[in-house]
Amino acid sequence: MTPPPPATHQAPVTVRVFTQRFSSTPRGARLARRLVLHQLDTWGVPHGGEASDAAALLVAELAANAVTHGRVPGRDFEVTVKLVGRTLRIEVSDTRGELRPPVPGVARPEAGPLAENGRGMLLVEALADRWDVLDRVPVGKTVVAELDLSR
Repeated sequence: MTPPPPATHQAPVTVRVFTQRFSSTPRGARLARRLVLHQLDTWGVPHGGEASDAAALLVAELAANAVTHGRVPGRDFEVTVKLVGRTLRIEVSDTRGELRPPVPGVARPEAGPLAENGRGMLLVEALADRWDVLDRVPVGKTVVAELDLSR
C-alpha cells in the first residue's frame, strides 16, 4: 500500500457573489450601480476608492448598454458581481444575443465627434484588466469585465 500524498497547504479562497435582475430602464441601470457599490462596500471595497470607482463606471456603462442596446420589451437584465480572492468579476447579461459589442482588441469604426454613441466599450477596455463577450444560455449575451484589486 502506498502512503497518501503529502498534504499541501493552500490558502482558502473566499468567493462572494451578488446577483440581481433589474428592469431594462435607465432607473434599473442606476439602481444596479448603486446596489453593486453598496455590496462592494460590505465586502471591504470602500466607497470612493480606486477599485470602487472603476467598478462603478464599469457597472454603469455595461448596465446602460444592456438597457439601450440589449433591451427586449418585458425582459430584465441581470448583474452578477463576484469577488474571488483579489479579482472582482462583473457580469452584465441581457437577452439580445444578436447585438454584440466588438470583441476585445478588434478595431472599431471611429465615432464622429458629435456622435452620441460608440464610445462605451472604450471605457470598459480602458478600465478593466480583462473583458469579453460570452453567450448566455438559453438566450442572450453576457459582457464580463474583471478588475485586479491588488494594483
